[in-house]
Amino acid sequence: MSDTTIDALTVDLLAWLELRDRPYQEVLDAWRTSCPKLPVWEDANDRGLVMRITAAGGEFVRITPVGIQYLAEHRALRRML
Repeated sequence: MSDTTIDALTVDLLAWLELRDRPYQEVLDAWRTSCPKLPVWEDANDRGLVMRITAAGGEFVRITPVGIQYLAEHRALRRML
């Protein structure tokens, strides 16, 4: 996979999380992969774009301020293309 593919999928993940916090297990089911060439979830975590929180008795995933900025920058780039 190219960096461009990973970036596009990362933008998709962040846009999905931007709508609302998601249950941790739902995020893992949708985004975690064992494919070393497609580390979208792992990369987003390592880069601080997402974070796990505990709320309402459960674990959730939320986009971070860094993730919001990343998403905005990539959306602006897409509009320019």
